[in-house]
Amino acid sequence: MGKRKQSRNRGDNDGMVYSTNPGYTWDAEDDDDEPWSVDLCATLYVSLDRKQRAGKPVTLVEGFDGPASELLMLGKALKQQCGVGGAVKEGCILVQGDHRDKVVAHLDSLGYQTKRKGG
Repeated sequence: MGKRKQSRNRGDNDGMVYSTNPGYTWDAEDDDDEPWSVDLCATLYVSLDRKQRAGKPVTLVEGFDGPASELLMLGKALKQQCGVGGAVKEGCILVQGDHRDKVVAHLDSLGYQTKRKGG
């Protein structure tokens, strides 16, 4: 058996050896660590879609601007709230069936701004 490579702890400098950027500092904090809040999210649009699904209705939630991990967690919460299956694809949440009222109510309780799209 081969020996496993052990990761070497190089410190906090992320492996950068040289930078040509004159304004670069080694102690700069990453912008990815900023906390994300519901207030930063744009309006979520809730609609009913039957296209490309053999006539079966799907509740569609569009317009989420937050991180992908938050989108996945929100999709899971909506599917659990409605008691059905669904998916998160291309920045949209798909919930099987016509559950627009439940989805809008749950999103409002979480603090999101929602609008119903379509009829």
